[in-house]
Amino acid sequence: MNRTLKLFTVSALAAGIAACGGGSSGSDATGTVSFGITDAPATDLSNVTVAFTEIRLKPTDGDWISFPLEGFETVNMLDLQGGVSEPLITDQEVPAGEYSQIRLIVNTENSFVKRSDTGDTEFSLAVPSGEQSGLKLQGDFIVAADTSTSFTIDFDVRKAVVDPQGNALADFMLRPALRLVNNLEVGSIAGAVDETVISVQCADSTIYDGMVYVYQGSGATTGDLGSENEPLLTAPVAFDPETTEYNYTAAFLVEGEYTVSYTCDPDDNEAAEELTFIGTRNVTVTAESQTTVDFVAE
Repeated sequence: MNRTLKLFTVSALAAGIAACGGGSSGSDATGTVSFGITDAPATDLSNVTVAFTEIRLKPTDGDWISFPLEGFETVNMLDLQGGVSEPLITDQEVPAGEYSQIRLIVNTENSFVKRSDTGDTEFSLAVPSGEQSGLKLQGDFIVAADTSTSFTIDFDVRKAVVDPQGNALADFMLRPALRLVNNLEVGSIAGAVDETVISVQCADSTIYDGMVYVYQGSGATTGDLGSENEPLLTAPVAFDPETTEYNYTAAFLVEGEYTVSYTCDPDDNEAAEELTFIGTRNVTVTAESQTTVDFVAE
């Protein structure tokens, strides 16, 4: 199912998905919506499969509207990085108006995690209330009448997947770490990291080329995952054999001001760490465009 998409485009989902449930925005007007899902990376996991079975939308003044989902028991969320997304629903007709909540229902029996150091071993992944109330995403969005609107849900695996030591219910737990964006309002930051920078900063690592951390706002204070100054998202640096460069892409960023920085230090989302950042700078993101930021040796 995985496919590379041009930024802001959600490909069509197989026909035959039908809405169930009711809802009203106070008029008979309708619009169509598309939702896709993308992911931010995890450094020590090789596979995170979350079997989404249903997406529910809540009109502010109406009842829940539900759409069944299929096929996500075969999708590795870690493949959905750097501007890649997977469609949840495409061009589905719903009442026009304001919406206040989204829920993603999960089948935990078909959800699992694999670690980089254990090969094909599957570890159980528990989602509290995942099969009942689901993963909850609060936040208002609007469906305009007679208009098609596309959204992307940023599912941040690096923040969401935790290892609950001593928990007998599951090997890993999944906590909500979701961000909703309108595809017409987002841009991206991308660039290269100089090989010299990586060789110095990642001298103690043979498989890790570091991350670019993206913080909301200009002049933001850098911090690790889980801290009061945690990043909005992180983007992995990876070698591209075609360009022979180490590149990264931070996608689906709402237009505005950001602070970016590079680090090669490991970052546990459940522990406080002092990370070494280099090349910190302010960046302006413009909708429907890509801003280039390279990290070079000083």
